[in-house]
Amino acid sequence: MRTSRRDFLGAASLAIVPSRVFGQSAPSNTIRMAQIGCGRIARGSEFNGLLKHHALARYVAVCDLDSVRVADAKSLIETYYEKTLGPGKYDKVATYANYREMLADKSIDAVCISTPDHWHAQPAMEAALAGKDVYLQKPASLTIAEGRQMADVIKRTGRILQLGSQQRSDIQFRLACELIRNGRIGKIKEVFIGLPEDPSGNVELEMPVPGSLKYEQWLGSTPLVYYTENRVHPQTPDIGRRYDRPGWLRCEQFGAGMITGWGAHHIDIAHWAMDTELSGPVDISATAQFPRQGLWDVHGPYHVRAAYANGATVYMSEKYPNGLRFIGDDGWIWVTRANNVPGRPLGSLPGPQALDASDRRIIATGIKDGELHLHASPQNDHHLDWLTSIRTRRQPVAPAEVGHRSCSACLLSHAAMRLGRGLKWDPKTERFLDNEEANQMLSRQQRAPYGTNSVA
Repeated sequence: MRTSRRDFLGAASLAIVPSRVFGQSAPSNTIRMAQIGCGRIARGSEFNGLLKHHALARYVAVCDLDSVRVADAKSLIETYYEKTLGPGKYDKVATYANYREMLADKSIDAVCISTPDHWHAQPAMEAALAGKDVYLQKPASLTIAEGRQMADVIKRTGRILQLGSQQRSDIQFRLACELIRNGRIGKIKEVFIGLPEDPSGNVELEMPVPGSLKYEQWLGSTPLVYYTENRVHPQTPDIGRRYDRPGWLRCEQFGAGMITGWGAHHIDIAHWAMDTELSGPVDISATAQFPRQGLWDVHGPYHVRAAYANGATVYMSEKYPNGLRFIGDDGWIWVTRANNVPGRPLGSLPGPQALDASDRRIIATGIKDGELHLHASPQNDHHLDWLTSIRTRRQPVAPAEVGHRSCSACLLSHAAMRLGRGLKWDPKTERFLDNEEANQMLSRQQRAPYGTNSVA
């Protein structure tokens, strides 16, 4: 079977891993994990995805700047282990407010980072420098400059980093990319990507900072601004509502909105299918509507056009159905998350097709033994793929450099939205051509003592 030259990007050969990597005190040398950020995504993704793999890895520590969330996380994890493993069969979960103190624990092998976007790159870099492997939620960074710093540190330290771009582990997305890479629909001409949009919000009055929240630290490298609940996350005794979608997702201070929130997923798949996952677009233009008032100020309706050196053009808009439609010389392929059930054959999926084509025989033929096969996550499980990579020291399906390039394409689109004119981009130098105003948007001023510049 011929494998992709990008299958294990930068992979080292299978090596003997020191027992230190898995924690000397861990039962059966299970991987000792810690969690940074214990909010909605941690509970819905990392805890759900990793607790079930307790034979391979165990949570031993959690960290969050909100003490209520720390307590909730500790209770959730220990309750699960108590029911699954039995009393006394697991380590009690240590709690931290300062992740640097947690990283100093040499018995911890790996960390999951499920923080707001402005707190992605810095702790990932510090974890790698502390000798930990990393699972990092997408997008990879707040800015392109931060993403480059993060990817460089991961490469320099040789740590395993898996981006939370979980669509790469879903069978329909991998098969769509394999079909395209094997020429089933000919040369790709256009890709249409549908993403959601965020609503605007009201002007919000200043509120007292909750006693449970270290708000100044939560702001991190971004400017000091007054606290209001809809800028951060819900504060309520109702644990169900406490983990509703947080307001920071709609504030440009902490991210770019849906263009990175969902765009990081779909752009990543477009790059994988087009074999452009280590480069990016060369010409970007965009229009977008931005709120004129109110706390929530990320983009509203938008349209992005991104041209690649291979001749393909990617279009993104909230007006397109959520998913990706690849148009080639010989047909089209459509892929989305719709009705995706891990482990279920694609042909048995009910309702809207997770994978479709101009001719269904394109899908039915599958990928032959002699054709290019992309990285297949074990059991189509993104978290298990990460744990497997920690064991083998081979690169996971969504490594740091790939994640950085996907995030960069989203941030380039955001820059074009903000400037309202076409931009030329050099993927090699990661600079805009003849546009210093745009180049100023590659980074943001970082508020001391926080930020990636204090680490790199």
